[in-house]
Amino acid sequence: MTLLPRPDASRNASPYLYGQEAVAVARILESGQYGHTDVTEEFERGIAAFLGVPDTVAVASGTAALHSALLAAGVGPGSEVVVPSMTFCATIQAILAVGATPRFADIDPATMCVSDQLVMEALSAATAAVIPVLFGGRAIDLSTIQGELDARGIAVVEDAAHAFGSRIGSRLVGTTGALTCFSFGPIKNLTCGQGGMVIPRTPQEADTIRRIRLLGVAQSQNERTTTTYRVDGFGLRYQLSSINAAIGLAQLDHFTTTEQTRRTLWHTYRDALAPLDGVRLVDVDAGHAVPHLCQIRVSHRDQVFAELQSQNIAVGVHYPPNHLQPAFAPWRRSLPATEQAGEEILSLPFHQHLTETDIGQVVAVLGRAIQSAGGS
Repeated sequence: MTLLPRPDASRNASPYLYGQEAVAVARILESGQYGHTDVTEEFERGIAAFLGVPDTVAVASGTAALHSALLAAGVGPGSEVVVPSMTFCATIQAILAVGATPRFADIDPATMCVSDQLVMEALSAATAAVIPVLFGGRAIDLSTIQGELDARGIAVVEDAAHAFGSRIGSRLVGTTGALTCFSFGPIKNLTCGQGGMVIPRTPQEADTIRRIRLLGVAQSQNERTTTTYRVDGFGLRYQLSSINAAIGLAQLDHFTTTEQTRRTLWHTYRDALAPLDGVRLVDVDAGHAVPHLCQIRVSHRDQVFAELQSQNIAVGVHYPPNHLQPAFAPWRRSLPATEQAGEEILSLPFHQHLTETDIGQVVAVLGRAIQSAGGS
């Protein structure tokens, strides 16, 4: 059962609901308890059980997760954070929010992600953290340089906004030793409507992040009263509401289906795109990843983009490189692979409402658009 009209290729991305979400939200509305409640903590326990980790901390968004994690890792003014330019701007804004500055790294053109070598090349004396972005759902293995990062006191804070449910080998993202941040926004593989989650490495980190999300208040929601509470430090209102947590719990019950469906869709695209000349599919390692995007690289991208849009095919560009954005110009560096990708990447419609017929239609229009652009 779905609660939304079935979008087709006229939507680039779309939430997918199984039906139980509405029942769960109605129950919360009837209770009159809309803020952070036991339901939020139940969602935290559900994600912890899914991952097999001792603790999780739910927050209001993926950006809030990154901001809180960087604060918990001790990243602040005077620090640099190594981060790929090829990411959503939220990643960079979280770095700036703690008073640090981005040190942009280039990407591996085959994966659209940083590699261990590229991370090492970008490190500086001021580096306090590395944020590997798990682009499109692909997990990143920095284990070969983890010892060097640890020796330098450099934290690894994973931006796993695209990668809930993805794996490195047999290990789920969130269980590999990094301070991991998930996003549960509207179009993510698992949605809360809006929300995020931090997977802390230690009880101390978990405690710090819990205080940050509650305005620096030491006591939990259940422990404090309206007349007595203690503020121990800096904090923000980053709590996840019970309404959003209830949606997440309902989604979690169906995540096996979500995972299988998204992998099937990605492989359907792969097979349909194979005969097309001039198209390179960005490999997200769908055998281990839960794909979040279906992205290709093409020449004459802007012309192809315009033609697809004119045919009501909702394409996107994920993402314009951040080091070329006006707001981040002070930290601009030469990143050849990222800049080349920024001119070629094109995200095809990718969501669970799509059918094999929809994908066939997208690819047919894409083929004609590429031929037209190549001849112009």
